[in-house]
Amino acid sequence: MPINIEMPKLSDTMTEGTLVTWRKQVGDEVEVGDIIAEIETDKATMEMEAFDEGTIIEVCVAEGTKAPVGAVLAVLAEEDEDVSDATPAPKSAAAPAAAASTTTASATPAVAAPAPVVEDGTRIRVSPLARKIAADKGVDLSTVSGTGPSGRIVAADVEAAKAAPVASASPASVSTAAPVASAAPQGIRPSVGPDDKVVPLSSMRKIIADRLLTSKVTIPHFYLHVECDAAPLMALRKQINAQTEATGGNKYTINDFIVKAMINAAQEVPAVNAAYNGDSIVEFANIGISVAIAVEDGLVTPVVKEAQSKSLLTISQEIKDMAKRARDKKLKPSEFDGGTITISNLGAWGVEGFDAIVNPPQAAIVSVGGIIEKAVSVNGEIKSGLRMNLGLSCDHRVIDGAVAATFLNAVKSLIEKPTLMLV
Repeated sequence: MPINIEMPKLSDTMTEGTLVTWRKQVGDEVEVGDIIAEIETDKATMEMEAFDEGTIIEVCVAEGTKAPVGAVLAVLAEEDEDVSDATPAPKSAAAPAAAASTTTASATPAVAAPAPVVEDGTRIRVSPLARKIAADKGVDLSTVSGTGPSGRIVAADVEAAKAAPVASASPASVSTAAPVASAAPQGIRPSVGPDDKVVPLSSMRKIIADRLLTSKVTIPHFYLHVECDAAPLMALRKQINAQTEATGGNKYTINDFIVKAMINAAQEVPAVNAAYNGDSIVEFANIGISVAIAVEDGLVTPVVKEAQSKSLLTISQEIKDMAKRARDKKLKPSEFDGGTITISNLGAWGVEGFDAIVNPPQAAIVSVGGIIEKAVSVNGEIKSGLRMNLGLSCDHRVIDGAVAATFLNAVKSLIEKPTLMLV
């Protein structure tokens, strides 16, 4: 039986992807683990592996085409199937097929329908995608002429066919699916001049826009700020890095220490390490720190998983490795899963403080500003000091103000007494 190769869910927030490049073509043999395509998601461009073996007999989505999670991208024939008549799908069929899959595919694999037959019992040759589209559109396949190999009915043939009348459904069979939400308001569009540059949205940029709009509109945010004395942390970091530099060891960043402080504080205040779940609140057993990393076309948030069990050294090495691979578009889909709280640090860009938007379904995000030298009062005397602004944005459905303040002050305390993070 032919096997559908479907658009995989390569991240926890992915709803659709763009097929950037096919690594395998019609007629190519595929083994488990082979890279068959490159997919652009809301996170990055990732390689898609094969989970079955066989020969590609049909490509349903052309390069550069978007398709939702679960859409059929190509069809794979198993080793014992006849593939002698397999030829590349017509280019004109690629776009309609992808468009059809946008409205018909679900996130779960569809159960293959029996092969249709005509009145004389002859089996109709039809691709799996064409069969699925026909079922959704109410097209009688016995009335469709196939233009594929050996008269095989392909997606374009079904798209061109007139849909047959669909019998009215009984009350028991009426769909209870929720209506599709209308597109977000576009607002007032800018006036584009002849010399202005118009940059189309990539999949990543589009998903970032959609998710942050949803977060801001549906999550009741509130914001807290504290100012920390960063001098003790700077002194400790300088001392540690001087020693590791002499021995060729790991070099620590300020961000490494703040992440460690967040982990310790989340253990102390577990109510922050939680998420809204409709009629309940989930408090996570493990702490997953999503680290916001700027990449060429947006922002990605790979996760330091089970962070409560990791040393400062391990955390620092993981973040460095993920940052490098994020910019090289080499992160794995699993590395975006498991985040429970996010850190966003704009200190390197000279930002003193800011309010971040909560990264759903998480309930909190810590925003970190730069370390600024300023005049401070110490025991009634004005001295030069190093100060850093920390912000915390919260989902008020999950976290109350006092809980958030307790957490943020716990982070501040660890930054001002950083040796406590090392014990």
